[in-house]
Amino acid sequence: MLYRYGTDSNGKYVKKAVVYTKQEHLISLKNIDPDALQIIHRLRDTGYSAYIVGGAVRDLIVGNTPKDFDIVTDATPSKIKRIFRNSRIIGRRFRLVHVVFGSKIFEVSTFRSNADGSVGNEFGTIEQDVLRRDFSLNALYYDPVAEQVIDYVNGMRDIKKHILKPVIPMETIFVEDPVRMLRAIKYSATTHAKMSFALKHKIRQSAHLLGQISPSRLTEELLKIINSSHAFEIVQEAIESDLYMYLQPSAYTLLFESKDFETNYMQNLKNLDELILRDKDARLGKKLYFLIFDFICQLTDWKKETEDRYSSVELYTKTWTECRNFVLPMNPQRKELEYAIKLALKNLGVQLKSPKRKTV
Repeated sequence: MLYRYGTDSNGKYVKKAVVYTKQEHLISLKNIDPDALQIIHRLRDTGYSAYIVGGAVRDLIVGNTPKDFDIVTDATPSKIKRIFRNSRIIGRRFRLVHVVFGSKIFEVSTFRSNADGSVGNEFGTIEQDVLRRDFSLNALYYDPVAEQVIDYVNGMRDIKKHILKPVIPMETIFVEDPVRMLRAIKYSATTHAKMSFALKHKIRQSAHLLGQISPSRLTEELLKIINSSHAFEIVQEAIESDLYMYLQPSAYTLLFESKDFETNYMQNLKNLDELILRDKDARLGKKLYFLIFDFICQLTDWKKETEDRYSSVELYTKTWTECRNFVLPMNPQRKELEYAIKLALKNLGVQLKSPKRKTV
């Protein structure tokens, strides 16, 4: 085990980070996307430092395959853009760079300072950047050139012990970004990391802050849950933490009003997880089906409705309106929600027919 040293505010030489070698972290370069490695080598060759950071490092340590490889560097966005012709700067306030390789997009960000809290936009050092990371298991930096993991916050220890520990002070972590509460329950469910009583209490106490988050961000987070193959566990945690009422308020209300709805809804989340494990590339509409099916079932007596009260087009239009309101504030693609509704109606015996076009 090695150590990285630096100076404190008084100029005293102190130990800053633990450095884990290849023999200790056991990460294989074979498990890292070669294009991510290419980005890091080009940044290094141009004189900048660069690391893989966050969830990818956590996944590599525990033996999972990362979905994304985020990269952090001391090069500014404009300098990164000059190095990579296949890149674009995104964001108005918090500017970072997307480097594109075919269908793959790699997010490359610049070290940020924590002088203005964990959501400020001033550039900084790696020592400052680490203090902006949400939880210790996501605050590890991997250097694929030296094949070392740099750990400033005991993240390696917390991963091994399955502990979810905030890096940002508890009094500000969720105030500065309420979405971190959703990430906390997601990490707890997917990595089996235990939350302390104090952390759980803080999440329940701060749950109302999700009410100020935009529908687009909530949609993004809910889609991540749907695609995780751990939707059942995450939603269960979200319900217990009083967060689900802000993700899916209509479903949350029905869960407490009807035991049958709760049983069927949670079972369908298990079915959703099984679908993802079987077919990770299943279209979104197939996944949304599991969120709305039980709601559609309780809308009416479908056996009677299909006899002759409405035409199939009228039934679909009525159901579409109800479902669109049911999934709010989530705003999925219209065609995918339509697919989910049509699939549900088909399974309920409603034969949808396209209206006949008038001939001229």
